[in-house]
Amino acid sequence: MKGLSLVIPCYNETAAIYDTLLEVREAFKGVDKSEYEVVCVNDGSSDDTGDLLEKYKDEFGIKVVHHSVNRGYGAALKTGIASTEKSHIVITDADGTYPNERIMELYYECLEGNYDMVIGARTAKDVTYSKIRKIPKFFLKAWINQIAGQEIPDFNSGLRVFKREKALKYFPILPNSFSFTTTITLSMHTNWERVKYTPISYQMRVGNSKIKPIQDTLRFSMLIARTGMYFNPLRLLLPPIAVVFVLFMISLIADTSAGNITDKTVVLFSLSTNLTVFALLADMINKRGLMSRSGNK
Repeated sequence: MKGLSLVIPCYNETAAIYDTLLEVREAFKGVDKSEYEVVCVNDGSSDDTGDLLEKYKDEFGIKVVHHSVNRGYGAALKTGIASTEKSHIVITDADGTYPNERIMELYYECLEGNYDMVIGARTAKDVTYSKIRKIPKFFLKAWINQIAGQEIPDFNSGLRVFKREKALKYFPILPNSFSFTTTITLSMHTNWERVKYTPISYQMRVGNSKIKPIQDTLRFSMLIARTGMYFNPLRLLLPPIAVVFVLFMISLIADTSAGNITDKTVVLFSLSTNLTVFALLADMINKRGLMSRSGNK
């Protein structure tokens, strides 16, 4: 099981897949073939991606897995990870955005530091990133940092190395969508796994993007909330509790000045109290679950 498995999810990537495979082959140059494997998952592509992967699999020595229909980025990654045979997983995209020549560097960092995950953070000076996507990411990043209780430089980078056993541990809550990387990042941090960030470059993709800004941002938000409730409910719910409590105090002061306690103040008090009790109960259940899982190991 020792070694590295590279998983590449592919969906309509005819324009970039050959160059990506060339980069991957160069990245593994000088590495014994028994030490690594490359798994490409054709996620129900409607173009010639699947045929090209079959055509190139002998030339590049890759394993190809096909989805009959498009199931999503996360589903492709889970299929690829489940079919691997090495102790560590590295994921990258097939669209030419990530510096694949740094795959082995990230892998060795993970091994030498005994990290659970090493993430290629898109924070280097030569990062080329869509300005439109920066706006929702700014707010999502702040929210994720608040839930995790620490600074996360890049929560959804698609170039990262992690222990296979750790990925399998979180499989039940990892989504089939683009939010796979966001969810596994938050899951690792809130469970105090050892995570390291290494700055990498990032370029504009080859071909058309599959990201749908509004739809995917809403999906990201729901999954972040779900993951936060699963691992750290108290930290997730503290901000809305604080907002409601502040509104209650403002309303109470105004009502006191007018000499009459209104229904609005009573409702805000009730809401803040119920949210607080719910948050404490959720946190207690979460902690008991963690103790139970630790005791079963």
